[in-house]
Amino acid sequence: MLKQYQIRNYNFRLIFYVSALTMIGISVIGSAQKAVQSKQILGLLLGLFVMVVVSVIDYSFILRFNWLIYAFNIGLLSLITFHVFGSKGGGAVRWIEVAGFRFQPSELSKVLLILFFSWFFGKYYEKINTLPMILISGVLIFIPWYMIEDQPDLSTSIVVAVIFLALLFLGGLSYKIIIGVLAVLVPAGTLFIYLILQPNQQILDRYQWVRIMAWLQPEKYAKDAYQQQNSIMAIGSGQLWGKGLNNDTAFSVKNGNYIPEPQTDFIFAVAGEELGFVGGAAILVLLLLIVIECIWIGRRAKDLSGRLICGGVAAWIGFQTFVNICVVTGLMPNTGLPLPFVSYGLTSLVSLFIGIGLVLNVGLQPLKYRMEGF
Repeated sequence: MLKQYQIRNYNFRLIFYVSALTMIGISVIGSAQKAVQSKQILGLLLGLFVMVVVSVIDYSFILRFNWLIYAFNIGLLSLITFHVFGSKGGGAVRWIEVAGFRFQPSELSKVLLILFFSWFFGKYYEKINTLPMILISGVLIFIPWYMIEDQPDLSTSIVVAVIFLALLFLGGLSYKIIIGVLAVLVPAGTLFIYLILQPNQQILDRYQWVRIMAWLQPEKYAKDAYQQQNSIMAIGSGQLWGKGLNNDTAFSVKNGNYIPEPQTDFIFAVAGEELGFVGGAAILVLLLLIVIECIWIGRRAKDLSGRLICGGVAAWIGFQTFVNICVVTGLMPNTGLPLPFVSYGLTSLVSLFIGIGLVLNVGLQPLKYRMEGF
């Protein structure tokens, strides 16, 4: 469970990147919604503690509980699916609330699924290109994916699907299979897009369809497009250096309450307005460096499971960042995904720190470290 690690293998750069990014996020959150800043500070302290604890526990030991991890994940999601402790918010039931404690199982699910499939593909990598293994993998991911999508939480279900596909690819999926699947998915996806754009479509929920139409035709659906349009305006108004944190200028999009709940999914709009291009670029550079560090550590992992853990965390942070930035800049429809380490949300923040802790542990056990017998 615990090993005598060498301090030289501890990646302090990664810790610095995530800590600096989270502190920037806390500063911007305080400007966007002062009332929740103290909770995010608590999330940082709790996240750092959990990260350090996880980083010194051998991930190979954790992976021994593979099916328990999967069952625990399904159990948590079941509490939402069957409305046992479900707490409603924003028209959806995505939170568990007990004795005043509230958290979102779908965020923790990302970490748990990375752990489970890192073990699963690491154990059965020789069979990963066989039809039975692909079907079994599909069933195993479909169950939690459906439970998340049914909340409804389409955006998180998309992230979960991308993480799974990244792990499947990194696990050794044949390029021939990938090309064959793409040959089917591209025309199928085109047909899907055509069908959901029809006014009488029955595929997506009404609110999901409206978000897409508001993105495509903001003038016609101005009531639903205003948040994204105001976000673009806020980012542009920040120019090079921004208007400053906690400013009281009357020309601020944030101060005018033109972006509802700016401390969550649209936190980058506040950062762009108050920190300008320089501040926004610093946030993106830190996120890029975090993803690069995860990939670099994964390349030196002692086994396939370690590489998959690092690759899964990198795919999670990278894809979620890409989608969030595309949404706040108007390049994609509004999806409701937080910006990693920056947006307000304790469950999301602590889950990310757990993921980083796992990556750090993989880095403590590189291939060379194992071969030397330490």
